[in-house]
Amino acid sequence: MTRTAEEIKDAVKEHYGGRAREVASSCCGPDSKGYREQLYVVDEVADLPESVTSYGCGNPTAIAGLREGEVVLDLGSGAGLDCFIAAKAVGERGRVIGLDMTDDMLALANANRDKLGATNVEFRKGEMESMPIEDAKVDVIISNCVINLSPDKDAVFRESFRVLAPGGRFHVSDIVLSRELSTEERDDLSLWAGCAAGALVESDYLGRLVQAGFTNVSVDSRSKVGEKPWYSATISAHKPRTTGGCC
Repeated sequence: MTRTAEEIKDAVKEHYGGRAREVASSCCGPDSKGYREQLYVVDEVADLPESVTSYGCGNPTAIAGLREGEVVLDLGSGAGLDCFIAAKAVGERGRVIGLDMTDDMLALANANRDKLGATNVEFRKGEMESMPIEDAKVDVIISNCVINLSPDKDAVFRESFRVLAPGGRFHVSDIVLSRELSTEERDDLSLWAGCAAGALVESDYLGRLVQAGFTNVSVDSRSKVGEKPWYSATISAHKPRTTGGCC
């Protein structure tokens, strides 16, 4: 049995919608401030409410080299953690757009934005495979353990290339594989929601970015735990400044 894109997206929405509702109905939800600080510098998250939870596998803002005035797009922005960190880096002249397809998560993110008074952050409902973003309007794309959840990663990479301005940067944390998964593993919706079943083999991930038009594609770091075939990696790529040139 091969899962359809609709089945996968419904499972992902239900899983993360449930996690958002847990946070909204409690003081801090299942992911506490302590877990946040495993992945982020303490000073980055010290002033954030505990409702700004982490669902990621890394810290894409650490490799993004964000500069004042830049426009940043966070794919699968969740509760808004990476958006709020990015907002500090780009300043009042910059702008951060968080994109998420789950209503409950968007509600949580907007509530967190209101708590923080983050006027340079907005959250949009949409899917990574068809982003509600104009062509060439984004300087930097970040994402934290979300692209693996997409049933059509080629579309995500094409859309990323489209919305980035010439010379734009792609810096993400994601789950990748050391080997192909079995059909049984691929069809396990709990493994899809858990960021494993939909992951690509690392070399395939990089190759698909190149196919979408990106250059300077590289793995910045890997975090392997135990013998499982999936692990987190930070990955960078660039959109060339000109059609035939380098970035």
